[in-house]
Amino acid sequence: MLTILGFTMIATFLVLIMLKKMSPIAALVLIPALFCVFVGKGAKLGDYVIDGVTSLAPTAAMLMFAIVYFGVMIDVGLFDPIVRGILKFCKADPLRIVVGTAVLAAIVSLDGDGSTTFMITVSAMYPLYKRLKMSLVVMTGVAAMANGVMNTLPWGGPTARAATALKLDASDIFVPMIPALAVGLLGVFVLSYVLGRRERTRLGVLTLDEVLEPQETETVLVGAGSGAGSGGPVDLGKKAVSTGGSGSGTDADAPDEEDDGFAVLDPNRATLRPKLYWFNALLTLTLLTAMIMEWLPIPVLFLIGAALALTVNFPHMPDQKARLGAHAENVLNVSGMVFAAAVFTGVLQGTGMVDHMATWLVDIIPASMGPHMALVTGVLSLPLTYFMSNDGFYFGVLPVLAEAGAAHGVTPLEMARASLVGQPLHMSSPLVPAVYVLVGMAKVEFGDHTRFVVKWAALTCLIILGAGLLFGII
Repeated sequence: MLTILGFTMIATFLVLIMLKKMSPIAALVLIPALFCVFVGKGAKLGDYVIDGVTSLAPTAAMLMFAIVYFGVMIDVGLFDPIVRGILKFCKADPLRIVVGTAVLAAIVSLDGDGSTTFMITVSAMYPLYKRLKMSLVVMTGVAAMANGVMNTLPWGGPTARAATALKLDASDIFVPMIPALAVGLLGVFVLSYVLGRRERTRLGVLTLDEVLEPQETETVLVGAGSGAGSGGPVDLGKKAVSTGGSGSGTDADAPDEEDDGFAVLDPNRATLRPKLYWFNALLTLTLLTAMIMEWLPIPVLFLIGAALALTVNFPHMPDQKARLGAHAENVLNVSGMVFAAAVFTGVLQGTGMVDHMATWLVDIIPASMGPHMALVTGVLSLPLTYFMSNDGFYFGVLPVLAEAGAAHGVTPLEMARASLVGQPLHMSSPLVPAVYVLVGMAKVEFGDHTRFVVKWAALTCLIILGAGLLFGII
């Protein structure tokens, strides 16, 4: 019964947010609360929620101060040269911009933290997508997939969890997987090229000057370059382009007149601090280095970094309050999502639903598949890491699968490597706090992002799995 209720609860949540019948925050809170009552454990709902909130509180704190920190860095102009450089390289070509998004996300993912990757990537690329009226779900989808592949770095989390759960060395798991992961990353780049061509077909190519000139009206009549619907004319200010592709027509793609995406490039904005540019660059580099080297917990690093950034760049209290107020909406949206997700995860764990779901999935594996448990694990990693946390999968499910594999001569190393396959899809899971940073900063509905990215992320996972089998790694 708990197995059925667990899957039903997750399916209900996904359907409601994808159909936009409920907001993600409301769905994350009300649906698990309702199912907790169905299970007959309504009296313990408070304990489950408190346990969930306690486990995610450090993540919420990290995201709150990270948003403030990177928001201040955007205000003072740290990323302006990056945006201008990418814009000149891409030459306002949607194809190059989408590929550039994937490359940038992959490079920034070297720090091992998804939230930081999404903040920097969206900060740099959002203005380009906004002004060219490109699909924002393409940006979030490509960034999430690139980060998902890179999330397998030994310091990124999943590899370390797999190594701990199976008592292996992380380098023994990761290093042999590099060829398969490289193929997966190449697959993301190829996919970004395909999606970029769709966007180019839909929008055409502008010159750099056309992109930078102010526009009186911004109207978007079509959405993402993937999905159902036929294209129509797109208002690009002085240039109207007929579209030839198909669009999904999401609300997230429509910019509002008061929020000009290219404001980050305004050379006259009052928040710029050109004299402090190298201080801010050094502070950011030091912060990222400290994260990778684990000098302090990440929430503490961002708390200190945000305090330093505000104090040095805006020494007057009214200016500091103004900057905090400017980023309060993002902070509230993301932290609210995290604490709401704590209700969902708390109920899943507390009621035992997640344990029963995992056991059921393991039990239904036919005995004849025993010698192929690495392949089975790779396939199961897609839904399991999407529907549960990495901790739940690597510490709860993987050891059980590894025991089943060992009985048929499958080594723990093969099982551990196969367990990494699902990470490109995992990074868009509603249980991953970083994804709310991505969709929140990009002003994309979570349901729109989910509908767009799931099929492409699953394809990327299968590419990695296929490459692993082909190279004899898995």
